[in-house]
Amino acid sequence: MPREKRASGLAFYAMGTPLGSLLGMALGGVIADAYGWRAAFLVAGAPGLLLAVLAATTLHEPRRRLRAAMAAKAAQRPKFADACRELATKRTFWLIAFAAAVQAFVTYGQTAFTASFFLRNHAAELAALGASFGLKSAGFLGIAIGLTSGAAGILGAVLGGRLSDRLIAKDLRAHVYLPAVFAGLALPFVVGAMLVPSAGLGILLLAGAAFLNTAWFGPVYASIQGLVRPETRATAAAVLLFILNLIGLGFGPLAVGAISDLLATAGGMGAAEGLRWAKIIGELAIVVSIVLFLKAARTIRDETVS
Repeated sequence: MPREKRASGLAFYAMGTPLGSLLGMALGGVIADAYGWRAAFLVAGAPGLLLAVLAATTLHEPRRRLRAAMAAKAAQRPKFADACRELATKRTFWLIAFAAAVQAFVTYGQTAFTASFFLRNHAAELAALGASFGLKSAGFLGIAIGLTSGAAGILGAVLGGRLSDRLIAKDLRAHVYLPAVFAGLALPFVVGAMLVPSAGLGILLLAGAAFLNTAWFGPVYASIQGLVRPETRATAAAVLLFILNLIGLGFGPLAVGAISDLLATAGGMGAAEGLRWAKIIGELAIVVSIVLFLKAARTIRDETVS
């Protein structure tokens, strides 16, 4: 894929994350209300199994072409150790990887406790809003957050990729400047959502945050591809995703949950206020991501190879 189209192409791929959130939140709340949270988890996992069967039984030609292409390039394919040595020389790669990991740390930490936050802090309002649509609190909340934040996240991923392609054509540093700007703009949306007295306004503010928190997908993934030779791109993407998920998914929810428990008990805030301030504290970690992205701007032009 040419450099001038990478960000939007990879943003389209990454659009699956907010799309999955939209469907999962919207359906999960309704199913949990009707049949319990265990049923919601089972239903959420079912599409993956169905898609796996569909891919295995229908995508024959792409697999044949892929095998032929891999066989043709087998002689030129670098060993994993060689790919790692190439990555080790790329300071920009590691700055971007850990900046993105902090972004994921913050986002996963926020997302894991979003429903709990609203149900603890806005229970009466959610019950009233849900009743007006013939729904219980969890069902209404799932649909409201799923539709608003999911749609905003899809739009953010697409527009972020397209904007990145335009700006990168003029200055490669847009790869890292844009995620830093998006992160900084998202912070007041999240903090505001935690502090406003209205559940409805809080949900809308989180939609704004979702737009900004997916807009970095395209420029970040595209920047990694340009930092290494074509033969090493798959390894670079794998290492990036390993770091991102290990730190983000592995520690984000854990950190917010631990801080929430600490504030609720030792801090004497109670479950509702403890979670509110744990989410605010967790969001402030985004400053680390911004600093790392700005540091990467100093070297990205010198280390980009394709």
